[in-house]
Amino acid sequence: MRNNRLFLAFVLLGISTLALAQEYERAPINYSSATPQNVVSELEGKVVAGTSQVDFDVRGGYLRSLLQALGVPESSQVLVFSKTSMQRQRIGPESPRAIYFNDDVMVGFTLRGQVIEISAADDRLGAAYYTLDQSPEEKPNFQRQTESCLLCHGSSVNQGFPGHLARSLIVDRTGSPLPGSPTYQIDHTSPLDRRWGGWYVTGQSGRQMHLGNLIGERSKRLKANDNRDGVNLLSLKGRFDAGSYLSPHSDIVALMVLEHQVGMLNRLARAALESRLLLHDVADRKQPLREAQARIDQLAEEVVQYMLYQDEAELTDPIKGTSAFAKDFSARGPRDSKGRSLRDLDLKTRLFKYPCSYLIHSRAFDSLPEKIKTSIYGVLWKELSGRGTLRGESALSERDRNAIREILLATKRDLPAYWKPAR
Repeated sequence: MRNNRLFLAFVLLGISTLALAQEYERAPINYSSATPQNVVSELEGKVVAGTSQVDFDVRGGYLRSLLQALGVPESSQVLVFSKTSMQRQRIGPESPRAIYFNDDVMVGFTLRGQVIEISAADDRLGAAYYTLDQSPEEKPNFQRQTESCLLCHGSSVNQGFPGHLARSLIVDRTGSPLPGSPTYQIDHTSPLDRRWGGWYVTGQSGRQMHLGNLIGERSKRLKANDNRDGVNLLSLKGRFDAGSYLSPHSDIVALMVLEHQVGMLNRLARAALESRLLLHDVADRKQPLREAQARIDQLAEEVVQYMLYQDEAELTDPIKGTSAFAKDFSARGPRDSKGRSLRDLDLKTRLFKYPCSYLIHSRAFDSLPEKIKTSIYGVLWKELSGRGTLRGESALSERDRNAIREILLATKRDLPAYWKPAR
């Protein structure tokens, strides 16, 4: 009966998605038929040309070689044991799904899975999805996925545009979501006591409770306060065979960075696709330019509000991870002449030391249409100059504004001229 209900939920979700999909399936996006342009499609081209290779090994199939080819650090590993992805029948507390990521791509590995799942930020499509068969071939074949992934990734959860997902929910001993338990879409604004249900978490959060490592029971309605044995874990020994994975960690810092990244990439993808649609309609005289520009400016405000960590959940105790992730992540820079970077972590009262998203340096940001990028830079400049209109519970201090502005002036080459101080 439970499986029937789950199937019905996916069918209904699919119907909802098909109705929304008309937007990103029309010109100029043409999502399903368009040629993607991202780090995976580029790697695929190199593999076909013989200038790069992805090797198979008996332990993890193509996983380790694929991560190396994409520049994804193994220390980014986080582990999710809820049955909430394509290979759900193979996922559970004893066989979690591993996710690895960098700024451009997320790679999902399921133990004894038939495929590796890949989600990439795409220059033209916002987000693109692939599978890689876990069978040894001379030249492995990346298969682009559309309908099967868009059932969830292109649903109303992402406002009808292709994107990424980070969810928290209570699951039972098989990894199946418990009926009646809440499901949270999580990002940097989420209170810690709503995060990481269905995920393994290693690391310290002090007195701050969360839902990580928690196995629910059908007879009980659990909350974060019921999870005292699941917080501040430094090891997952005894919960599953960690030797089958590239790392024994599911680092709390990596989880927090991943959550922010999911929300930021989703907003950049939506801003890119919707602004292209708006400008296309203006060119076809289906919409006045003034109305389109007003919506583009609104999209820019949404991007900047999230980019500046407005309404970020405050940390009341320090956060400390268990792996090399924090060091590996921060080392990627870029840095200004004072050695400062938007990748510098705080982990005492907030996630980052300088609260402006490091993804302003990403491929996803750089590939935005010029109209929306111009609008974003305008809104961001006003906020960093103290003349902005965005107001959240985590409004920037003058010190924050000055530091962010100086870092961007030193590290972001395409800033408009008005950003630069007069000589």
